Amino acid sequence: MTWTGARATGWVTIGVVAVGMLAACGQGSSPAGDPSTSGAGTATATVAPTPGSTGTAAASPGATGTAEPPPFPADTAADTAEPSAGAALTVSDVTVATHEGYDRVVLTLGGAGAPGWRVEYVAAPVDDPSGQPLAVAGAAYLQVLIDGTGYPYDTGVAEWAGSPLQPSGLPQVREVNLRGVFEGQTQAFVGLDHTAPFRVFALTDPARLVIDVQH
Repeated sequence: MTWTGARATGWVTIGVVAVGMLAACGQGSSPAGDPSTSGAGTATATVAPTPGSTGTAAASPGATGTAEPPPFPADTAADTAEPSAGAALTVSDVTVATHEGYDRVVLTLGGAGAPGWRVEYVAAPVDDPSGQPLAVAGAAYLQVLIDGTGYPYDTGVAEWAGSPLQPSGLPQVREVNLRGVFEGQTQAFVGLDHTAPFRVFALTDPARLVIDVQH
């Protein structure tokens, strides 16, 4: 399992993590509620379980070793990375959970290659390519553009059909709204309680895009 990520400033971090260990954030354990291995469209609370949140998180059998994800930046600048050559991916699942100090959104991707991305705060969600305003729960909005994606009939992977996902009781995430693919790019929005630093990185086996937002 490999994770990669890059800030717009050109910072790049590469590491190797074992399955399910990412949510531990270098603490040597895999906290319950890690959505990187949970079922379709789930939202779980792991720090203070909240009535009304849906789904459960799977354990991480066989996970060994630890590694830290990239640190949270001191600002809220855009985060970007390039896709691998020939990437053709479709978002097949979305999960949300809360951890100590941050909420996590995981977009699982099926198909070939590794995704690229541009994740940044926007004043208001706007649907691409229609240009129409989009209602998303929350007071702050992260736009997620995933590069290296394709239509389900090209990738052979069924697109996640659970949008919008609106978890209950999480400190930050209010909604995840997947919009679909246009010209090789998939658009999604994460509605938040407030603006805060975030980090983005990728996992492999299966391919996943992880977005952590500080509380």
